[in-house]
Amino acid sequence: MPTYSALTTLAGEEPARALAEAMEAMEPEPSGVGVFEIEDGSGRWEVGGYFTEAPDQAGLALLAAIHTAQPFAVSELPDIDWVAKVRRELSPVEAGRFFVYGSHDADKVPEGSVSLLIEAAMAFGTGHHGTTQGCLRALDRLDRAGVVARNVVDIGCGTAVLAMAAARIWPDPVLASDIDAVAVEVAEANVLANGLEGRVRCVEAAGFEHPELKAAAPFDLVFANILKGPLVELAPQMAAHIGPKGYAILSGLLVEQAAEVIAAYLTAGFDLDSREDIGEWATLVLRRK
Repeated sequence: MPTYSALTTLAGEEPARALAEAMEAMEPEPSGVGVFEIEDGSGRWEVGGYFTEAPDQAGLALLAAIHTAQPFAVSELPDIDWVAKVRRELSPVEAGRFFVYGSHDADKVPEGSVSLLIEAAMAFGTGHHGTTQGCLRALDRLDRAGVVARNVVDIGCGTAVLAMAAARIWPDPVLASDIDAVAVEVAEANVLANGLEGRVRCVEAAGFEHPELKAAAPFDLVFANILKGPLVELAPQMAAHIGPKGYAILSGLLVEQAAEVIAAYLTAGFDLDSREDIGEWATLVLRRK
């Protein structure tokens, strides 16, 4: 069965999310709709829909005009099992002593490593991206330095790989949150697959806006592997939800965006503990004063 994609770009997050919501009401209904910031500093966002039937191109043109978006580019995609393809092509990732792998590579787990099973899925965070690797390596360095965080949350958790990594090495339960309901479902499935039920609790939330997160604060460590804009906006909330001398491990930002994020967190009452650049991506470790 053919699959179709319909992609467009427009300025601003709110208009992009409004367009995505309108697409979900189309007939035929899309099987999925995504909204992504284009990481080039332009402020533009991409909105994409996927259809199992040919989409209504007149309807798409009307939506683009209403929401001041570029005309949709509609393409027929080859009939490929993308998850199976990704599983075949993704090799395991080593980040410090963490080893992230798919079930097809279960026989490759090194003895003595901290292993995390993450299957190819819709949610972000298989461990192959430089941002996820940077966060895992930062966590490994903190642990080796003798840090034991007893109250940890992963904001924008995706697959929950970072939350599970913390739960593997430290004794206390970990919270994980994501604004996307599908990501939360994927995270919960990964928690079960890794035998961490009861150790990692996944909730749907934007930032710290959830009763469980508010009740659990102040945190010893917060992961936020998201995007530059939300990281800057979250700086005051981070300061309000992280205890004195607590840590924030931040990524999802390009190397050239790091200075702006660092400045926001210095203003909010943090010191820069360390920074690592992997390719074009930066990972920051900040410590609250």
